[in-house]
Amino acid sequence: MKFTSMTKMVGATVGVALLMGTSAMAKDIRGWNIHVEDYPVSHGMEAFVAEIAEKTGGDITGKVFHGGVLGSQPDAIEQLRLGALDFGVFSLGPMGQAVPEANVVSLPFIFKSVPQMYELMDGAAGEAIGAGMEAKGIKALGYYDAGARSFYNSIKPVNTPADVEGMKVRVMNNDLFVGMIESLGGNATPMAFAEVYQSIKTGVVDGAENNPPSYESTNHFEVAGFYSMSEHLIIPECLCMSLKTWESFTPEEQEIVAAAAKASTDLQRELWQAREAASMEKVVAGGVEVNTIADKGPFQAAMKPVYEQYLAANPEMADLVNLISSAD
Repeated sequence: MKFTSMTKMVGATVGVALLMGTSAMAKDIRGWNIHVEDYPVSHGMEAFVAEIAEKTGGDITGKVFHGGVLGSQPDAIEQLRLGALDFGVFSLGPMGQAVPEANVVSLPFIFKSVPQMYELMDGAAGEAIGAGMEAKGIKALGYYDAGARSFYNSIKPVNTPADVEGMKVRVMNNDLFVGMIESLGGNATPMAFAEVYQSIKTGVVDGAENNPPSYESTNHFEVAGFYSMSEHLIIPECLCMSLKTWESFTPEEQEIVAAAAKASTDLQRELWQAREAASMEKVVAGGVEVNTIADKGPFQAAMKPVYEQYLAANPEMADLVNLISSAD
């Protein structure tokens, strides 16, 4: 009799759990982040997991692992696809190795400004890139601001493509970026980011290109006193989730996660803009000459060979390239 009663009790407990659904099971999700804890991206991610935990009453909790401690960015993207990682924030540059659609935003001058990038990535362009990610097992939840990359050097301000002619410019190791400098008449020099300061100081290169916080925080402004606002590369970062993790949530949980991602994206963009402003104030106070390039048309026209080569190798991306490049 005791055995029969115990069996009925266990059966009843299992039955209740099944009726309550998967939301009754607490979930703990892990997130990858390459940045240090005190960074706009990091604060955005922490706000994301905090809101999810609050809105689900603790049914879904999360932990963000900062500083790339869970592996390199390419490795983490692969872990995300497999479901070994639940979420993360990734630059669309490295994401292009796994998702061809993501590579489109690495085309120089494809975005005309950061506000335009917001509009396009929150709309049709972001949806198209997100669809490419989903086909690879990744759910795009929002697009963070990673700033606009501009030229800086130790010689002179850059106002026209002619100012880049003959200049030795460090770039990331990507054929698109090498082609960008060569199309402007410069000498592209791929090298590790950690080597840039000393290379500019000793004249191995004349300059490089990056966003204001990177230019400031690495002290590159000490050896390259001219910062020219070309904004030639505006490559957003994606707050992404493993599709396996996303599909494990109930529809109600998915709504909460999506809303938390939207709030997180808004917060991160606000924090990034404040960080950029603070960095610019610091470099100007340090004696840097900053100039805005009034007419980017000649720079954009010079990129024609880069686009032609890219589209010849990736003809299926023509519609997406046209969608972004032709937007007002």
